[in-house]
Amino acid sequence: MNGAGIALSPLIPLVWLLPLAGIALALAAYGLWRRARGGWLRFAALAVLVLALLNPSWVEEKREPIKDVAVIVLDQSPSQQIGERKARGEKALADLQARLEREQDLDVRVVRSQSAEGPEGAAVDETRLMEAMTQAVADVPRRRIAGAILITDGQVHDVTTALPGLAGFGPVHTLLTGEQDEGDRRLSIVQAPSFGIVGKEISVSIRVDDLPGTGPAGPAMVRLRQDGREATAFAVPVGEEVPLSFPIGHGGLNVFELSVESGPQELTLANNKAAIVVNGVRDRLRVLLVSGEPHAGERTWRNLLKADPSVDLVHFTILRPPEKNDGTPIRELSLIAFPIRELFEMKLSEFDLIIFDRYKKRGVINNMYLANIADYVEKGGAFLEASGPTFATPLSLYRSPLGLVLPGEPTGEVTEKPFTPSVTELGKRHPVTAGLTDAADGVGQWGRWFRQVDVVADRGSTVMAGADGKPLLILDRVGEGRVAQLASDHIWLWSRGYEGGGPQAELLRRLAHWLMKEPELEENDLRTAVDGNRITITRRSLEPDTSPVRVTSPSDVERELAMQDGGDGQASASLTATEPGIWRVTDGTRTALAVVGTINPPELADVRTTDEKLAPAAKQTGGGIFWLAASGGTGDIPSIRRTQPDRDQHGRDWLGLRANGDHIVTGVNQVPLVPALVVLMLALGLIFAAWYREGRG
Repeated sequence: MNGAGIALSPLIPLVWLLPLAGIALALAAYGLWRRARGGWLRFAALAVLVLALLNPSWVEEKREPIKDVAVIVLDQSPSQQIGERKARGEKALADLQARLEREQDLDVRVVRSQSAEGPEGAAVDETRLMEAMTQAVADVPRRRIAGAILITDGQVHDVTTALPGLAGFGPVHTLLTGEQDEGDRRLSIVQAPSFGIVGKEISVSIRVDDLPGTGPAGPAMVRLRQDGREATAFAVPVGEEVPLSFPIGHGGLNVFELSVESGPQELTLANNKAAIVVNGVRDRLRVLLVSGEPHAGERTWRNLLKADPSVDLVHFTILRPPEKNDGTPIRELSLIAFPIRELFEMKLSEFDLIIFDRYKKRGVINNMYLANIADYVEKGGAFLEASGPTFATPLSLYRSPLGLVLPGEPTGEVTEKPFTPSVTELGKRHPVTAGLTDAADGVGQWGRWFRQVDVVADRGSTVMAGADGKPLLILDRVGEGRVAQLASDHIWLWSRGYEGGGPQAELLRRLAHWLMKEPELEENDLRTAVDGNRITITRRSLEPDTSPVRVTSPSDVERELAMQDGGDGQASASLTATEPGIWRVTDGTRTALAVVGTINPPELADVRTTDEKLAPAAKQTGGGIFWLAASGGTGDIPSIRRTQPDRDQHGRDWLGLRANGDHIVTGVNQVPLVPALVVLMLALGLIFAAWYREGRG
């Protein structure tokens, strides 16, 4: 393809040439006005000189056309997998490619959105076709873009943000893959908090809609499952916002799964499910610490508990037992009496943890109240006993009703020699002590202790050993509660940094959390962690267990997953989630839930095919919207025309792609229109003729 035209190449700059030419021609015109002899000849001579200085030439360009670029975007989001949409979309894409291959001046780029069936499927929370479209031609000048064709169900969520950037883009056409006038039932969460107080209820609002909502509404059955437990069912009115209340049973993530029965019309059951994830936090942990006597390690417990702002600590130290009769004046005694009845009878159940530190039977707390503590443990309470030397004597708490819940029975001996505490083989797998040391023998670079009460572990789990391998820390479950027994009062040496100290802060923190049933410290547990769309499954057990787990996807597809034992009390496995929502993991005994992506994604909020969301883009760019299912269900695409930029870009049964006609110049032929010799002879001839004409007058 060639282009030709006249071009000027002035011999002197136009800023000088034009004023001089104007002055010369003006003088010549003045002579003509005064009817001077030879005026026309002078005017012609000056005009020839000006033309020569402009240096006109005939320029012929050799042009090579540049192909226009059209982009086809295929929607592969979760809503596009419904019914015949995927098949229609693939057929339309194949037909478009076959037709556009015949266009010699058109380069076609095909973009597929993130696939709901691929590894990234779990990250598809919404459909962003406009972003994919613009990125596909980001390297192409707008003057070369012929237009775009979107193959989708119309549920596109980035149209509004993309509209300002569509200026000069070319027509954006839409081929809709679904049916007109579709109906669907949807369950949505209207309002839900992100956290709640453990032991209290949260208020949420849900709504069930039958879209498009033209028929009469009636009740629908909704099923609720909390943390994977047995589901309960209740009826809610369709088309109305319904308030509900749920209890927060534990700290950490509380997952409430909701599902509604099928409606009169259904496109998918994926949006018949919804979930609420609430982070359970404890209001204030109430801890009762009773120190049997003042001693060097008393402040270890107090400082640990007072350092935690979420702990309300009630601490009593028995300074003067009732049997002591030393004549101390009344005014020097405590101003308040030890509120034994109030603590151990009236308000005992209000405490989350009770600690007895070197306490012995001295008549302060009688057997009836000690029996209340044992009953408190049986019903779900937490009790920690830190033994002192008197635990090996007849004054031992083991010789009281508390002996029913204590796992270690004293032998009557007290070992007083240096020793370094060690983690037992069982302790290496227990979450309270796992990871405290990497040493094979369980002995870390810790300072020594110097006293230990000899006990026999009748039951429970011995997780730490002391002198001569004797039980040092024993953990046990009693009824619904938990008990820990520390057979030494020298842990304070670690807190003082003696011989380098030890991990007393971490050990006691874990111990307190295990006693209060914090989920992350469960020794037999199944847990999940989500990083992007990767699910890591961890099963903690005191015995090695590599039995497989069963994983259920949000769309109820099951698969079996092998577990690998790590030797530290944990077996693990991982998988890539291919869809957002709640994944269920079970080993037959325990169930864990993994929340992937957005729980209630916009992608599933409304899955009906619509032309409304893409209408603004079509209007702004001159594109058209076509229903593939309207052609008798065959999915035939409209005819395609190459159109001029200033013409209509679509019709009732056709869509247009701009023919921009862009090109690059590969060569130029330039021929002067006024040869220098001819100009010189013509100018001299005219000047001589003008002089001759004036001379004859």
